[in-house]
Amino acid sequence: VQLQAFGGGLVQAGGSLRLSCAASKSVFKIGLMGWYRQAPGKQRGLVATITSGGNTNYGDSVKGRFTISRDNAKNTVYLGMNSLKPEDTAVYYCAADAQSDKYSTMSRYWGQGTQVTVSS
Repeated sequence: VQLQAFGGGLVQAGGSLRLSCAASKSVFKIGLMGWYRQAPGKQRGLVATITSGGNTNYGDSVKGRFTISRDNAKNTVYLGMNSLKPEDTAVYYCAADAQSDKYSTMSRYWGQGTQVTVSS
């Protein structure tokens, strides 16, 4: 299963960005999808996750500013980011729990990461 993320970039504080991440079309089943981020010198941490049924979970630092959504027909997860702050600067990774075929087990897959930089 391959995940490809798009949409990172440089934005001023207070601005907005939208990330997207598409899983390979041949995947058999996708469960939880989400976004994590890693800033320099810090561990990777939760941004937001969303189940196939649409239940969401957010990290405390992004609640009220970020919105996660998904399009199950397109195997794609999105992250809308508003009111961005310099402390949101990080590499953002998408993740998905997926089965590559009906014989495999559900496993966690990661995208390649996309840089988000928020200038003050």
